[in-house]
Amino acid sequence: MSKNAVDTHFHVFNAGVAVEGARYVPQYSALLADWTHQARNVGVTRGVWVQPSFLGTDNRLMIDALKSHPDMLRGIAVVNPDVDIETLKTLHRSGVRGIRLNLSGIAHDIPEWTLSDNIWEAIHTLGWHLEIHTDQGKLPQVLRQIPSDTPLVVDHMAKPWEAHASDPTLMALKKHASLAPVYVKLSGAYRLGGVHPEALSSLLLSELGAGALLWGSDWPCTNHEEFANFETLIAQAHEWIGIESFEQIMVHNPTRVYWGGGQSQRHQQPPP
Repeated sequence: MSKNAVDTHFHVFNAGVAVEGARYVPQYSALLADWTHQARNVGVTRGVWVQPSFLGTDNRLMIDALKSHPDMLRGIAVVNPDVDIETLKTLHRSGVRGIRLNLSGIAHDIPEWTLSDNIWEAIHTLGWHLEIHTDQGKLPQVLRQIPSDTPLVVDHMAKPWEAHASDPTLMALKKHASLAPVYVKLSGAYRLGGVHPEALSSLLLSELGAGALLWGSDWPCTNHEEFANFETLIAQAHEWIGIESFEQIMVHNPTRVYWGGGQSQRHQQPPP
């Protein structure tokens, strides 16, 4: 594996720390030092820290780490839909490159986001993207509610009902990719509701192209901690991606999205 490989999806948190009313409160700590050690053992030297939903909009732990490791880390923040542009610019300067909308387990109607013109304007101004996590089969419902020119990163292989080109999720992804940059993360095989991850990875490669894919460990695999082994996760990546596309998905794509000019500078078309 290249020493420049990027893990585009991992979480860091402290035991017992969560916002009031959170559905999940961690009973253990997932430390940056632990991620760094395990990732480097398999050749992953950079990463994208994704704010976990149970910490809400308190991004301070992540921001402090991004400022301390500007070459190694980038971040995806959780914010309120009425956040002001100056706050987002401050997040950008610290190393944040997108906003996460985690709808897993909750309603997928998002009128407060649909009406948030400041969010959509800021995403384009800053060269950011919207990162989306949905329940299985719910991505098309969400995409109908956001501007069609919004750059996207979709978590956990987009979670379609089945690994088939005619699945509504795959069709919605291709439609959005004809209008704006779209990336799908190869991650979280244990979150796919029975869909075979290798078959789905192959489908995403053929339907969207290697240029539209990223890889993430999902470490420490909350609620699925038994899978949080980097040796196994990297072995999975090799199975999903194959030799031909490995360098592009593991190095070039994430470097462009998180350390380069940003999503909005690349208008991606799906392959014919």
